[in-house]
Amino acid sequence: MLKTILSFGAAAGLLAGVPLFALLVLNRGAPPEHGMIIGYLIMLVALTLVFVAIKRRRDNELGGVIRFWPAFLLGLGISLVAGIVYAAAWEVTLAVTKMDFGTEWAKVYLAQGKAKGLPEAELAKLAAEMDEFKLMYANPLYRFPMTMGEIVPVGLLVSLISAALLRNPRFMASRRR
Repeated sequence: MLKTILSFGAAAGLLAGVPLFALLVLNRGAPPEHGMIIGYLIMLVALTLVFVAIKRRRDNELGGVIRFWPAFLLGLGISLVAGIVYAAAWEVTLAVTKMDFGTEWAKVYLAQGKAKGLPEAELAKLAAEMDEFKLMYANPLYRFPMTMGEIVPVGLLVSLISAALLRNPRFMASRRR
């Protein structure tokens, strides 16, 4: 099972991390418009490997039956490995593009505050919070788990749904002869 977790997790992490890298390199370090939506859709597609791995284990190794908790834990393990690979890909992306994501994010957040018409005092408070965020985000020990926190919740959701569906042996049953 560890081999399954590592191989499917690495594949899912690369399927999520490589397009992220390509998008930012092609945009010369500037996040694309609707980047968050694009990023989460890529993560969701990559994490369909959780479903594939659980189904494969159920059908090929367990005789067509898997209980919810073993299926969920398999999916969670894959999601954690995918999160590590994805966060490592983000670190490589930041190094290659030399992008200062903390500063870029702070600019966007402040612009949104101005567009909402926040009073000057609240904008000043927001600017101070963003300055603190930029300092924290510059630290890889803060940034790495924060980046994992983007993909792992998606993996958790996919793992729950996959385990719930695949615990039923009649759901997408193997058609072996």
